[in-house]
Amino acid sequence: MRKSRGNFKFLQKFSWYQPGVGGMFGLLGWLLVGGLLGGLAILVLRLVAGEAAAAEYNTIVSYPLMFVPPMLYASARSSVLAMDNGGHKLDSNNFSPLGAMLCVLLVIAGTLGTAFWAEYLGTLLPAMPPALEEVLKGLTTGNFVLNFIAVSIFAPFFEEWLCRGMVLRGLLTRTRMKPFWAIALSALFFALIHMNPWQAVPAFLLGCLFGYVYYKTGSLKLTMLMHFTNNTFALICGHIDAIKDMESWRDVIDAPAYWVLLACSVLITALVVLAFNRIKLLRPEGNMDPVPSIFESNET
Repeated sequence: MRKSRGNFKFLQKFSWYQPGVGGMFGLLGWLLVGGLLGGLAILVLRLVAGEAAAAEYNTIVSYPLMFVPPMLYASARSSVLAMDNGGHKLDSNNFSPLGAMLCVLLVIAGTLGTAFWAEYLGTLLPAMPPALEEVLKGLTTGNFVLNFIAVSIFAPFFEEWLCRGMVLRGLLTRTRMKPFWAIALSALFFALIHMNPWQAVPAFLLGCLFGYVYYKTGSLKLTMLMHFTNNTFALICGHIDAIKDMESWRDVIDAPAYWVLLACSVLITALVVLAFNRIKLLRPEGNMDPVPSIFESNET
C-alpha cells in the first residue's frame, strides 16, 4: 500500500472503516463498554494500591482504557473492509493555499478565541453542582504531570480520533450528509461524550470549529493541536494562583475590557473560518485523501 508522508502510520489502519449514523452509535456503545473496563481497572487499582493511589491515577488509567474497545472494533472492521473497498485517510495534509505553518497559527488563535466566547455562553447555564465542579477542577489543579498526560495528550489524541477521524469522516464520506449537518452532528457527539451540559456547550462550539477545519484540510493533526491548545491553556490557568478559582473570565477582567475581548474573540473565530474557506475542496465530501482497497493497491 502506498504511504503518504506526514500521516500517522497508526491511523492508517482505520482508513477503510467509515461509520454512518448507525456506526456512530455503535462506536458510542463500545465507548461505554470501555468506560466499564476503565472502572474495573480502577477497582483493581484501589484493591491493590489503596484509595489514595486510585484517586491520583484514576484518569490516567481509566481514560485511555475507554477507547480500547472502540479502537479494536474499528480496526477489525477496517481490516475486513480494506480487502474490497476504498477508504479515506484519517489524516491528510491539504493546506494549500494557506500553507501548514499559517494553518497552525490560525487554529491556535481560532481555538483560544472560540473558547473565550464559548465560556461566556456557558455562564448563562445554571450553577454547576459542587460535586461536578470539584471533579472538573481536579483535572486542572491536581498533579500537573499526570493531568498534562491525561488532559493535553490523551484527550486530544483519543477524542479527535473518535469524533473527527471516525465519526465526522464517516458522516462525510459514507452517508454523504451535507457538510453543515455532518459537522454539527459530530460536534453534538463530541458534546455528548462529555456527559454534562457545562462542558457540552463549549465542546459543541469548539467541535464545530474543529470539524470545519477537518473538513477543509483533512488534517487530524490540526484538530489534535486545537484540542491540545484548549486543554493545555485551561490546565495552565488552573495552576495560576490568581485565576485558578475563577468561575468565569468576567471574575478577573473588568467589564469594559471583558466585553471588548469578547467581541474580539468572536471576530477572531470569524476571520479564522474565512481564512480556511480559501482552501478549495478537492472532492465534495471534503479534503480527506482517498485510499484504494488492498486488492486495488496490490494490482498497481
